[in-house]
Amino acid sequence: MIRLSPRHFLQWLGLAAAVLAASAAPASAAGYPEHPITLIVSAAPGGTTDIAARLISAPLGQALDQNIIVENRPGASGGIAAQAVARAKPDGYTLLLQYSGYQVITPSVMHNIGWDPIKDFAPVANVLSAPQVVVVRPGLPIHSMKELVAYAKANPGKLNYASSGNGSLQQVATELLNQQAGIKTTHIPYKGTGPALADLLSGSVDMTITTPPPLLGQIAAGKLRALAVTGDQRLPSLPDVPTAAQAGYPGLIVSSWFAMYAPAGTPPEIVDKLAGEIGKIMKTDDFRKKAAEQGAEARFMGPKELGSYTRAELARWSKVVKAAHIAVD
Repeated sequence: MIRLSPRHFLQWLGLAAAVLAASAAPASAAGYPEHPITLIVSAAPGGTTDIAARLISAPLGQALDQNIIVENRPGASGGIAAQAVARAKPDGYTLLLQYSGYQVITPSVMHNIGWDPIKDFAPVANVLSAPQVVVVRPGLPIHSMKELVAYAKANPGKLNYASSGNGSLQQVATELLNQQAGIKTTHIPYKGTGPALADLLSGSVDMTITTPPPLLGQIAAGKLRALAVTGDQRLPSLPDVPTAAQAGYPGLIVSSWFAMYAPAGTPPEIVDKLAGEIGKIMKTDDFRKKAAEQGAEARFMGPKELGSYTRAELARWSKVVKAAHIAVD
């Protein structure tokens, strides 16, 4: 039996602890990835969140020489997907493709969501960004933002707007317009963008603010009238439609964005490797063309910029939500 002096025993304990810590430490970027990666998507197949995930997953998998498995986990306003990734091992093999409305608005409109948009995630990269478009049904005597505001002031509470649900970006964006223009409109929530647009097209509701893809065909056919784009520049697909700033509302800047996050504690080397490859992909003409076809823009943000942007958006929309008294049970 080997006897150790107290000094040597402490040295042995220190060595053993170091070995255990090394074996339990998250994977490093060396050799990453060694097996397929799961990209969890917070929305159902077919929407812009899912489109963003599939646009980036194929070329990213090729760049990393590994399969990326896209797994849709919709529900709970992004909470099901967010919780799954937040609780996953921080080794770079479970990632989240998240919609901005869920990441920065859900925490303000819902209580006890079970995940934290900042503490639980390591920002990786923004993949797509898409401005909103303010549209009204053509039967209204409204052809500009100035006329919209004048109509709303002359008819308090009469003008109503459709959204894809309580706490949605569509609702919060319209409440931002209400606050900036000093008007009051009535919210009509629906269970998704599809039903909301169906009633808008039928004339049951008056207006909405949402992303371009489901609107472009209807605008071209004269079934909806576009008043403004809430981005910092006009859309190539709607060259005659002014930005909100050009229409007199510079504070009405609203963008849906679709970003990738990893669990908090993921090694920075892995996060940087993922972000670096995503940045290269997003610079290609092929990716930019596919993004434009969706009415979106390939607007890259790396880990630091995305982290700062997430915090800023969270603070910005929290103020709008509180002022409008928006809450979801």
